[in-house]
Amino acid sequence: MAGSVVRYLAFVGVGFQSVLRYRASFFVSVATTATTTAVVVFLWRAVYQHPSHPAPGGFTLPTITTYLLVAQLLIRLHDNRVDSEFANDIMTGNIAVALARPARYPLMRFCLAVPVIVADLLLVALPVLALFAWLFPLRWPGAADLALFAVAAACSVVLAFAVNLITGMHAIVTTNTWGVTLLKTTVVGLFSGGLVPTDAMPAPLAHAAALLPFRSMIDTPVRLFLGRYDTTADALRLLAHQALWTAGTVLLCALLWRRLVVRIGVLRG
Repeated sequence: MAGSVVRYLAFVGVGFQSVLRYRASFFVSVATTATTTAVVVFLWRAVYQHPSHPAPGGFTLPTITTYLLVAQLLIRLHDNRVDSEFANDIMTGNIAVALARPARYPLMRFCLAVPVIVADLLLVALPVLALFAWLFPLRWPGAADLALFAVAAACSVVLAFAVNLITGMHAIVTTNTWGVTLLKTTVVGLFSGGLVPTDAMPAPLAHAAALLPFRSMIDTPVRLFLGRYDTTADALRLLAHQALWTAGTVLLCALLWRRLVVRIGVLRG
């Protein structure tokens, strides 16, 4: 058991070394993230600038600004690149080398993604958050909401990893994963609440979002951050719903991975 933990911690160390090797890329990431966030925030702030109009979703100007800001930063943390890297390993044949290692490939990929997520949080997300907090009044959570958000954000990162991993697995059946990745990005962006808050969606789209796992990636954590729930029981139900989707998607990853390993073995044979 201890040997397995040390083995996977070694991959985390390799990931940190890789991240530190390309430190200049984080300056570019800060600029691109800040620009993308500014476009989304300014667009929606224009919608909420006129108090005479009914506010979609019951948001105020500070709360919609905070919602979109936190949503965009979560999207950044979800960009772990495991889908493209997994697909590249399959198409180049490097997956055969990875399978020869005494480590489970999906877990190895997650350990390699952890340093990227941590670096994005510290070097990209927090500076962009500080910049927009200086520019606009935001709605800050209390201690309880912040604790709930931290748990939900961690679950959303795991869920996003699983979704990206499933996307990368399609490389075993198609030589071009660009279309699958584009479809995933579009569907997640629409139904997660990352671009349009689910409370501001038309009823049919909001109902569809409630039936899909993607809402747990963005809307649930941000909802808890803003305290947009009635009681503590409601907050716990949101977390339980997110945990079920996360566990189910991870289980689906494990099942697909088992079938994928068999298929790779047949193709190599």
